[in-house]
Amino acid sequence: MLRFPEKFYFGSASSATQSEGSFEGDGKGKDIWDQWFESEPEKFYGEVGPNKTTAMYKNYKEDIKLLKQTGHNSFRTSISWARLFPKGYGDVNEEAVKYYKDYFQRLKENDIEPFVNLFHFDMPMELQKIGGWENRKVVDYYREYAKTCFELFGDIVKRWFTFNEPIVHVECGYLNQYHYPMKVDAKLAVQVGYHTALASAYAIKEFKESKIDGKIGIVLNLSPAYPRSNNNEDLKAAEIAESFQNKSFLDPAIKGEFNELLVSLIKKHDLMPEYDREDLEIIKENTVDFLGVNYYQPVRVKAKEHLPNPNAPFLPTYYFDLYDMPGKKMNKYRGWEIYEKGIYDIALNIKNEYDNIEWMITENGMGVQDEDRFKKDGIIEDDYRIDFFKGHLKWLHKGIEEGSNCIGYHIWTPIDCWSWLNAYKNKYGLIELDLETQERTIKKSGYWFKQLSDNKGFEL
Repeated sequence: MLRFPEKFYFGSASSATQSEGSFEGDGKGKDIWDQWFESEPEKFYGEVGPNKTTAMYKNYKEDIKLLKQTGHNSFRTSISWARLFPKGYGDVNEEAVKYYKDYFQRLKENDIEPFVNLFHFDMPMELQKIGGWENRKVVDYYREYAKTCFELFGDIVKRWFTFNEPIVHVECGYLNQYHYPMKVDAKLAVQVGYHTALASAYAIKEFKESKIDGKIGIVLNLSPAYPRSNNNEDLKAAEIAESFQNKSFLDPAIKGEFNELLVSLIKKHDLMPEYDREDLEIIKENTVDFLGVNYYQPVRVKAKEHLPNPNAPFLPTYYFDLYDMPGKKMNKYRGWEIYEKGIYDIALNIKNEYDNIEWMITENGMGVQDEDRFKKDGIIEDDYRIDFFKGHLKWLHKGIEEGSNCIGYHIWTPIDCWSWLNAYKNKYGLIELDLETQERTIKKSGYWFKQLSDNKGFEL
C-alpha cells in the first residue's frame, strides 16, 4: 500500500468559465470568451462555446454531492471576475455574491475544503476593450476585485490563488494565437507578463492587510525542460526554455524577483516592459504562502538546427527547438507526452531551489476522445485514467518521502467540462456529462478516486 499523509488533500479542479455557464437574469458580464465565441464561433471545436458548460451555476448543490461521492476532501474552482463585477469594476453583482457564498459554504458543510482562484484566463470584456493586461490600470481594477473577494468570502475560504497558469494568457494571447486577443507581439507579451506578476503581488498585499485567516498562492503549469543530450548547446537550450516556461512566474512568486537570465534575454531583444521601482518593491515584499502546480507534460528541447530569422517576430524558440524524443509514451488524443517522473523532478526542484515551500498538485489528468467506447453496463471503464493517476502518484509519493513539502493532489477535472477552443473533444472527468440532458454518471475512475481518498493511498 502506497500511503500519503493523513491530512493530504485529495480532490479536483475546474474553473468558472469552464463549468458555470451563463443564464438569463444572473447578472454576469461578458468575458473575452463570450465575446470571441460570438464573433468567431468557427474557431471553437464543433462551434461549441462557453454557453454550453457543465452548468454548475444551476447544478452546484447536486454536483457537490457527486464530489463527496468521489472522495473529495477539497476542490478548486475560480470566481468569474465578470460575474462578480460585470464591467470588471464598479458595482458588485449581488446575484453572484449569493451564488458564491452558498457554493463555498455548502462545500465546507460537506467537509470539502474550497480552494478559490481569482483569475483563470477570463478577462472581463469591458477591461479587454482598454487593453486587458496590457494596461497598467487593469492591475488596479484586479487589486480592487481581489480585495472585494477577500472581504466577501474570506470568512469561508481559507485557501486562495491569485492566478491559474499566468504564462498561458501571455503565450497564447500574445505569441501563439490560441487565446484572445490573438496577437503576435513579444513586447506586449512581456508587458502583460509583468503586469500579471505585479497584480498577483498586489492581491497578496491586499490579502495580508485584510488579516483574514488563511493562505494565498499562485497556480503555475510547470513543465520541466529536458535537454536532448549532455551537449553544452543542448544544455543551454534547456536552461533558456526553463527560464521562459517556468521561472518567468515561479521566481517572482516565491523569490520576489525576476530570473536574471530571462531579464538579460528580454533586454537583449529590446523587450523590457514599462515599470517603476515601487512596483518591484511590491513584488519583492509580497510573495506566496504556498504554490499550486499543474503538471501534464514535460518540454524536451535541443539546440537550434538553423539560425533564426532576425527579422521575424521574437518567440522563445529563437533560442531552442522542440525535440521529438523517440519512444516517448504519449496520450495520442491530446498529443501530449506522458512522463510520470516529471512530477518527482518538480517536487525535488521545489525542495532544493525554492526553500521547500508548501505546495500541491493542482491539476494532473488525461483527456481522452470518444469515451463512450469504453462504456460497460452504463459506466465508462476508464482504466487508462486510473493507470495515469497511479503512475504520477507513485513518483509524487517518492518526492514526498525524500522531503518535498507537498500537501495535496488535485486532478483535472471532476465533471467533464468545456475546454477553451477544444470544447468537449477530450474528456477529463471522474464523472461523465451528457451535454444534452445534463445527466451526470460517475466513471470507474471516480469510484477508484473515492477509495484513494478514503485509504489515503492505493495498492501497488
